[in-house]
Amino acid sequence: MTIFEPATPIPSAALAALLRWYDMVGVDGFVGETARNRFEETAVENAARKATTRPPQTRSVAAPAAPPPVEAQARQATPAAIPAWTVPVPGTVAADDARDMARHAASLADLQAAYAAFEGCALKATAKSLVFGNGAENASLMLIGEAPGREEDIAGEPFVGRSGQLLNRMLAAIGVERTDVRVTNIIAWRPPGNRSPTPAETEMCLPFVLRQIELVAPKVVVCLGSPSAKAILSSNDGIMKLRGRWNELSLPGLPAPIQATALLHPAYLLRQPAQKRLAWRDLLAVKDRLHRD
Repeated sequence: MTIFEPATPIPSAALAALLRWYDMVGVDGFVGETARNRFEETAVENAARKATTRPPQTRSVAAPAAPPPVEAQARQATPAAIPAWTVPVPGTVAADDARDMARHAASLADLQAAYAAFEGCALKATAKSLVFGNGAENASLMLIGEAPGREEDIAGEPFVGRSGQLLNRMLAAIGVERTDVRVTNIIAWRPPGNRSPTPAETEMCLPFVLRQIELVAPKVVVCLGSPSAKAILSSNDGIMKLRGRWNELSLPGLPAPIQATALLHPAYLLRQPAQKRLAWRDLLAVKDRLHRD
């Protein structure tokens, strides 16, 4: 009998309630083929820890000829099948490593390989895919979101869900094909439960995004949503203040500053359709910048 074949049938209503609860807490995808037995792992670690502790010595009792039961149990215990994830370096050191790895990438392929090899961000352990980016490598327009969602994590590509479909229609409205645009995110790994990335996670991943901008060297950069705009434009203002405002983005690897602005995120527009009028106004401004000499 397996966990998928209970001794007594589970009512369909109970299964539906369980699935709804999983969805509310963010459990909406699998990261492995088998479940991880944390209780067994903890028991093995505790047994090993006790085995390495020297027992107290007494004058009246001689040292035992055989190992104590706990030590024997620790010897027979098998290691866990899946090792626990640990970030090997502190956050500040990881951010320095990210900057160094990104700076030495000479192409987008090199940058993607360096990003995949980066071990400083714990989001890598829970995500299914590295969502690096797609689109033209020499695009005139580059769009930068916040982080991949469930559909993006499964596909390994940015903006493929409902918000991605809306983004495609928005681009088509100003005569731009999605394949002609470079699209990426600040964070390349999906945060568990689609939560917002922490400032530390953003700091660790930001060097790879900035280097991607340098390698693509677009004419215009558009930040989709408040988190992306704050990170790229180095601002604490909200998206309503940042949208429609143009900035010069200067990076060491760029020959000259490029124009950058912010746009309401497509996911926000799906929740607030009335704000599409603002997005349309901003899209027309982006189109105008793209066609300037």
